[in-house]
Amino acid sequence: MIGVALRKTQGNLNFILYFCSVFYFKTNTFSTMSLITVGTMAFDAIETPFGKVDKIVGGSATYVAYAACNFITPVQQISIVGYDFPEAEMKSLQSRGVQTEGVERVKDKKSFFWSGKYHIDMNTRDTLVTDLNVLEDFNPIVPDSYQGSEFLLLGNLMPKLQLSVINQLKKRPRLIVMDTMNFWMDVALDDLKVVLKKVDVLLVNDGEARQLSGEVSLVKAAKAIMAMGPKYLIIKKGEHGALLFHENSVFFAPALPLEEVFDPTGAGDTFAGGFTGYLAKVKDISFDSMKTAIIVGSAMASFCVEKFGPERLKEINADDITARINEFVQLVNFDIDLIG
Repeated sequence: MIGVALRKTQGNLNFILYFCSVFYFKTNTFSTMSLITVGTMAFDAIETPFGKVDKIVGGSATYVAYAACNFITPVQQISIVGYDFPEAEMKSLQSRGVQTEGVERVKDKKSFFWSGKYHIDMNTRDTLVTDLNVLEDFNPIVPDSYQGSEFLLLGNLMPKLQLSVINQLKKRPRLIVMDTMNFWMDVALDDLKVVLKKVDVLLVNDGEARQLSGEVSLVKAAKAIMAMGPKYLIIKKGEHGALLFHENSVFFAPALPLEEVFDPTGAGDTFAGGFTGYLAKVKDISFDSMKTAIIVGSAMASFCVEKFGPERLKEINADDITARINEFVQLVNFDIDLIG
């Protein structure tokens, strides 16, 4: 038999990434839709093998907002802070199109504070201090001006608070994205399952997916979790990328290998903000659009880890994002010769 060489490329993936990087970032335009994000605005003290910071602004909603505002404005923030949260940080967010009418400031309490130390692999950490402070009294209220938003991102919070926000909305958003963690699976599983019935996309890491489903195989875990309510499931695997599941389809997005990783805190929230912000921008919530969005989220998360806190996210612009997306193109693009 005579061998014939056939050259094949990943055309579909190339198109996704090229479309994303060339059209949507270089236009430098924003969507007229809005995104509500609910989560914490806080202070963190972080130690990694590569450095240490004693106090820096953090919180899930902070990271989400700094990521999402690159794609859509307004980002409509719902959170709670204490008297010590910097006004300069609020103005920094507002200057980027983040609305803070839904952020409650408590004049006689401190902001939520978390301290943690990361191990050498940067995937595991020890929590050293958790001071709830104002978070003990958090009762999220959706302002009238936020009503009608077509996208909702529920950050990692007590499931009852997430449900409260959903129930306050007079019109159901086109897309509800939810983040959660193993702690709520341990202490509020029944409440969590109620919220899962009302959301479209769930974001968890691989350990949380296994815990929630009781399955070792991530494929079986995904099917079990989607049966609980979410139509789409994203399983984050840190430096090993992320998986997107929908019905019987699955898509894998790699993580970008970085020379230096200073701080993974907030990377998951940044991923969520990039992912949801992109979907709100393109107004397309199909599985194919989510494939692109998961690449966008991964790209945004790769910026987050380059400095402590959200500092790197404050520096980037559309050109930086375009260049980073192109790095993802080079990471996954290949030619193969098939001999037959």
